[in-house]
Amino acid sequence: MKMLSVENVSKSYGEKQLFNNISITIGEKERVGLIGINGTGKSSLLKIIAGIDSPDEGRIITPKDYSVSFLDQQPELAEDKTVLEQVFLGEAPVVKLMREYEKTLLKLNNTPNDSEVQEGLFRLQKQMDALNAWDTSTNAKSILMKLGIVDVSKKISELSGGQKKRVALAQVLIAEPDLLILDEPTNHLDFDSVKWLEDYLSRYNGSILVVTHDRYFLDRVANRMFELDGGNLYSYKGNYGAFLEAKAMREENEAATLEKNKNLFRRELEWIRRGAKARSTKQKARIQRFEDLDDKLSGGKNSSEKLDISLNGSRLGKQVFEMKNASKRYESKVILNHFDLLVKPGDRFGIIGRNGAGKSTLLNILAHKIPLDQGDFIMGQTVKIAYYTQESEDMDDTKRMIEYIKETAEIVETSDGKMISAAQMLERFLFPPFTHGTPIRKLSGGEKRRLYLLKLLMTGPNVLLLDEPTNDLDTQTLTVLEDYLEDFPGVVITVSHDRYFLDKVVEQLLVLQGAGKISSFYGNYSEYLEKENALESQKTMVAKSAQAPKSPEKEKKKRMTFKEKKEWEEIDEAISRTEADLEDVTTEMANAGSDFTKAQELMKQETALNEKLEYLIERWSYLAELAENE
Repeated sequence: MKMLSVENVSKSYGEKQLFNNISITIGEKERVGLIGINGTGKSSLLKIIAGIDSPDEGRIITPKDYSVSFLDQQPELAEDKTVLEQVFLGEAPVVKLMREYEKTLLKLNNTPNDSEVQEGLFRLQKQMDALNAWDTSTNAKSILMKLGIVDVSKKISELSGGQKKRVALAQVLIAEPDLLILDEPTNHLDFDSVKWLEDYLSRYNGSILVVTHDRYFLDRVANRMFELDGGNLYSYKGNYGAFLEAKAMREENEAATLEKNKNLFRRELEWIRRGAKARSTKQKARIQRFEDLDDKLSGGKNSSEKLDISLNGSRLGKQVFEMKNASKRYESKVILNHFDLLVKPGDRFGIIGRNGAGKSTLLNILAHKIPLDQGDFIMGQTVKIAYYTQESEDMDDTKRMIEYIKETAEIVETSDGKMISAAQMLERFLFPPFTHGTPIRKLSGGEKRRLYLLKLLMTGPNVLLLDEPTNDLDTQTLTVLEDYLEDFPGVVITVSHDRYFLDKVVEQLLVLQGAGKISSFYGNYSEYLEKENALESQKTMVAKSAQAPKSPEKEKKKRMTFKEKKEWEEIDEAISRTEADLEDVTTEMANAGSDFTKAQELMKQETALNEKLEYLIERWSYLAELAENE
């Protein structure tokens, strides 16, 4: 049984200890979800397990032939390579073999009469047969298509950040390692791609270790959960739902233990205050016990604290946003086409659609960052916007956290009317006092996003525009943010691919369908998907009934027509011929190598032949019934 073991691993960065003396094992076909507050060291632990980083103490133990592939949260790709070249850059044996095969094939095209190259190609073809590399090659092209990467000849430098992440995801998936490590794999994926990835991972033969904010994804993929909390690692059996139940029980037990320790602490404190002389061994031991207990209670304080964002907002009048006959386009791409929108106080809008449909553009128009080409945009006089963008545009990495927060306000009012300082707000956002002087550049990506969110909320907005707020935020921060938004008296308009977040936050959807077409749906995201699935099923049933022979006509016909007799005589041969054609296309697909264009064309032919074969078999059954009456 192939198993990876983490033994007594510790890691620190400067004065900050991420985790201490943790030990875990990941067995065959385990699907492990790793969660924890941003900055606790999730990404660091992934890199140590992947062999990219080294622990301060401890070791990683694996069998000799154990393979690991790692998807970084911010992958670094070769800008001068094409998409297909990048995908085949992996070090897995089958990937290295395919890369060598493609190079040899190119040499043969340049020097077709070179016998040495011909022999090399023949040798590589035999190796490809032995490792089933043809299937891997076809699988790679299929994965790229499912992730929305169609043009594999494009240079990496020509791709957007989201496209690069998808190429990196495809690269690790095709390697098919013993352990697949994924750091936020659902970032930049639309719903269809996330659903495909869930299905793909559910069939994956190896083990999986994943960090993600997508709680539906965790619930459907994971069968075991790890939680990093306060430098410790806790293990739970089951998916995200099972983890929530088990964690609640653990915290209840810890709270009871903490209360007992607090009572003991009070008694010890009284004893110390009475002025122990501390000369005897017994007295020294008791003072040491007091100090240990003090450290334990201080250390446990952070893990039991809860993120608190109960801030006061500004008053919002009756008018918020209104668009009339709004149009916006970029060259030939239409984003809005004579679009009307009315946003009222208390509205909760989710904006969804495929990548590139214009979701962020719509938010930028509402934020007054981009003008309309045509139409009217009216904003109420009392509107005070906080715009949470994907880039954290105004964040200066050279500033210290406390300086960055004080730029907004040194004192803020909470929802219960209390006045608290910027330093206290940082503590409420789970930044301990000793970290307040830390330069922003030293924070993790998730910690930067949490700090950015705090600064925006401290402005006291009454309209929140959120562009992919779940990217890079941990599940605990998201849970508290969702609770905050539930009680937020103003307007929330969010772009998100996170189904869980949309289900909890929004009450109506704007669905961007492309080419300027936008539809509205009243309800959350799951309700929208149920409706879409029902409509799709209805369309399929209608299409099948339209294609199927009509039973009344079948009953009326007692004998074959001349045309049907001729069709009956020839149909067996037509079925055999179609089956042979289908077999030829399947063989060609296996031999297509890295010719992505040819593979696409062959996949279309395969689909068409399958449909033709299904039709011929239906006709055979129909004609066979008529032949019995002859």
